Amino acid sequence: MKKILIVDDDVTLRTALTRYLEKRDYVVQNAASGIEGLEVFEQDPPDLIVSDVMMPEMDGFEFCRRMRASREGQLVPLIFLSSRGDVEDRIQGHVLGADDYLIKPFEPRELIAKIESQLERSRRIHAEIIRLMQHAKVMPAETEKRHHPEPLPLTPAEEKVFWEVVQGFTNRQIGDRLFISPRTVQTHLSNILGKLNLDNRAQLVRFAFENGYQAPEEH
Repeated sequence: MKKILIVDDDVTLRTALTRYLEKRDYVVQNAASGIEGLEVFEQDPPDLIVSDVMMPEMDGFEFCRRMRASREGQLVPLIFLSSRGDVEDRIQGHVLGADDYLIKPFEPRELIAKIESQLERSRRIHAEIIRLMQHAKVMPAETEKRHHPEPLPLTPAEEKVFWEVVQGFTNRQIGDRLFISPRTVQTHLSNILGKLNLDNRAQLVRFAFENGYQAPEEH
């Protein structure tokens, strides 16, 4: 059964969501704050996280940032719940690494739909990673014979972002590593995907692997 971590300081909401999710055969973990959420996550990482934004001690944005900074937290889907529906709040949530954003009050069935969608997306990503790893093991000869790939049709700045994305870093982490803003990272990434005729990060990683692109040693 899939494990879901609920991080929210509203005990009534946590209890209601726990019951609702357990009836649908999910294992549910609970945390009353971002600090407690990090402790639970580090002890027993879940398959998906549902987190409030406005919480005392550590809000959901900071919780997300710290969770995404860990290797274990890179690919765990995270859905924000918030009574604040401002566009800037939603943008900040996505920039920090949230996968979805739901405004309170919400219909529980919509949350379930978002959870199932994110879990399926996570399953596909992990399946693709496994497929690529297996492909690398069964075709070593072909990999050795592969000629040097063509130069990337990217600007120097875009090429730096390309290598960072291939290595699995988030926009926030890339920004910190390259000393640029997450929005600038996203702009470069959009340009990269357009130039390479790709739709998303997963396709970009696959493109790099299948065409023999390897990050320079300094990356």
